[in-house]
Amino acid sequence: MSPDIIFPHLGIKIENLSKGIQIGDFTLAFYGIIIALGMVLGFLLAFHQAKRTNQEPDIYLDVAIWGIICAILGARIYYVLFSWDYYSAHPLEIINIRGGGLAIYGGLIGGILAAFVVTKIKKYPFLLVLDTAATSLLLGQTLGRWGNFFNREAFGGYTNNPFAMQIKLSDVSLENLTGDLDKHLVNVNGVNYIQVHPTFLYESVWNLILLILLYLYTPKKKFEGEIFTLYVMGYSFARFWIESLRVDQLMLFGTSIPVSMFLSGLLFILSTTYFIYKRVHITRKKN
Repeated sequence: MSPDIIFPHLGIKIENLSKGIQIGDFTLAFYGIIIALGMVLGFLLAFHQAKRTNQEPDIYLDVAIWGIICAILGARIYYVLFSWDYYSAHPLEIINIRGGGLAIYGGLIGGILAAFVVTKIKKYPFLLVLDTAATSLLLGQTLGRWGNFFNREAFGGYTNNPFAMQIKLSDVSLENLTGDLDKHLVNVNGVNYIQVHPTFLYESVWNLILLILLYLYTPKKKFEGEIFTLYVMGYSFARFWIESLRVDQLMLFGTSIPVSMFLSGLLFILSTTYFIYKRVHITRKKN
């Protein structure tokens, strides 16, 4: 039997990689399991961060409940909105999220809006909540990308770098098969594979590194909102590059511009400008 996933230069072969757990006629997708795990662990990390920074941890239960609901809605709405050509012709698929189709930026927008409303109602500092939640978001994103791995999605174009990943052609959606990938098909024991950038892995590793750095820096922050600002800077910087490698990009309406690249570039500029402004302002006040 041929492996489902191969990392040829690392000598890794993964066989019998299922996309979920079969329970009778129902399949519980690993994608959903991983997303749920990321949410639970993210909440626990936020609770820990709140206690670590002498806050009221209970506020984060309310933020988590409403944030998760709105993040899922936002992630799905964002994905459907920028894939409207497909979903307008298949409206019943709009509510089918078991196979994927959740956009991280949409989830962030939904979650942040929910946090804003909850903090206003509870009269709690919004920027402080964002700082506390930043590492939780990164933890969820770090784990969430592995859902893409099980789904064989969110990969890049052809590469032969040390981390190149081979996926069975039969497991890949035809809409993600580019001419370059087709040109570089690899045949292993009579089975065709595409060889791609494992962009899910790049992003997962980057998010984990950024999480550790922000966790360590938290006690040293200079202003409210700084940890979240650094999160936006670090994430958008990497996402801009990673998105340029992917073959399944969502495009801005009527253009050939990947919406996540555009948003990442804009967020990086805005967050960097805000960070510099705040640091300069703090320095001037000290002087």
